[in-house]
Amino acid sequence: MADEREVVKHLFSCFDTMYAVLGAGALDLSDDAYVLRTYETARAMGEVALSFREFLSDVETELVPSMQSVLVDALANDLSGAMVLFCFTVVVAPRLLVSLRDAREQVELSDGALVVLNSASQVLIREMFAAGDVAKSEGVIEDRHWQEFARGLSETLEKNGNAESFGISR
Repeated sequence: MADEREVVKHLFSCFDTMYAVLGAGALDLSDDAYVLRTYETARAMGEVALSFREFLSDVETELVPSMQSVLVDALANDLSGAMVLFCFTVVVAPRLLVSLRDAREQVELSDGALVVLNSASQVLIREMFAAGDVAKSEGVIEDRHWQEFARGLSETLEKNGNAESFGISR
């Protein structure tokens, strides 16, 4: 069975990766609605990362390379911001929800860790819905190349061993 601290450290790294990439990337986006949503999502991920950091007390920042890669690629491919929010909502966040669930089911967690993980799950779901609301207001993207690239983000994670989740530890 995995160690609680190692699992929580890994989950901290996941949220810290989203915070770092989304926060830095929002500066370069062109669509105001997507810029605002990306900043708000980054801030929410940062708040979750902070709750993990407070729980752990002493933890080094260590980004998750596979997550970082798809988020950075999404930012670089579409400067409007639609792709990075798609990537967060459809590619990254669902896998992280599975990791959070697996941690709760497979690791004996303290009450404090459970509070942090449960809150993290709620924030992820809230942010997924918020990004979806913005996407609905901005309209459907029917560009075939955009859609192929979007599918490719998921395939990239699958090739990196993250078909269903980001795991519960490194």
